[in-house]
Amino acid sequence: MEAVELGNARVLRPGKLLWLRAMGWMVALFVLIVAFAALFANGMLRVGTAASGATFTRPELVPEPIKFTVIALTAVLVLLLYRGAVRFAENRRVPELSLREMPAELIGGLLVGALLMAGSIGLLWATGWAVVTPKPIAAILPAIRSSIQSGVIEEVVFRLIVFRLCWRAFGPWWALAISALLFGALHLGNPNATIFAAICIALEAGILLATFYILTGRIWAPIGVHAGWNFTQGWVFGAAVSGGSGGFNGGPLSTQPAAGVPEMLSGGGFGPEASLPGLLVCTAAGLSLLWLSWRKGRMTAAG
Repeated sequence: MEAVELGNARVLRPGKLLWLRAMGWMVALFVLIVAFAALFANGMLRVGTAASGATFTRPELVPEPIKFTVIALTAVLVLLLYRGAVRFAENRRVPELSLREMPAELIGGLLVGALLMAGSIGLLWATGWAVVTPKPIAAILPAIRSSIQSGVIEEVVFRLIVFRLCWRAFGPWWALAISALLFGALHLGNPNATIFAAICIALEAGILLATFYILTGRIWAPIGVHAGWNFTQGWVFGAAVSGGSGGFNGGPLSTQPAAGVPEMLSGGGFGPEASLPGLLVCTAAGLSLLWLSWRKGRMTAAG
């Protein structure tokens, strides 16, 4: 039995043009979730700022407690919106959001993400390709907020929507390739991005996060890995996260590429995700889990 429930009723019922219906539903659900998250968060930031007596001019000037509350609420509502849309359009329960397994899988994912990034940066430091220095702790709430935002919203969009519905349309291997390439390509718009950085993101995160979803059939482990990865990279070690700070500043360390080291080794301005150690460590983990998924019979083609 497949761990991932793909959906086989209403819009995803087997039959003529299933692939086209699945792709159309993927686009519609993608737009619904992304538009809701953007509009709701922006609107609530304005409301919260006005209620606090401040003036909404630029997002960076909004008080942090307001931003944290808005993003946390947005993440919860995105999960609820996805559940409701799937129950209506696919006429099924939504085991990928089962709450019973959430605590263990979320915590486990956080630990795995933290260990993978700590290992990658540890190798960068050991090889002399990055310099790690201590600094005073300034803040932590922005980093937690950014971790929630990237972990929940990006995983719902790329694993539950893009990966799952591409699987329904074309099978698991094509779905893995399409979702990983798309995830990497979208990072080309980030600061300090390069083609090599996008390839690293596709191979590291695109495979790793999808395989946690394949193995568990739920989104909690991918959310945990993604959030733990970003938090450890950006806040704990103070490295660039996908090309920028992304709100992760304020932690106890600062990690910078060593002078004179090629970007493909150190990650350059994009950060450890685009480094050779990051590529090797995280891709090896993803491929190991992918092999395990295949051995367990989880990579069966969608019917």
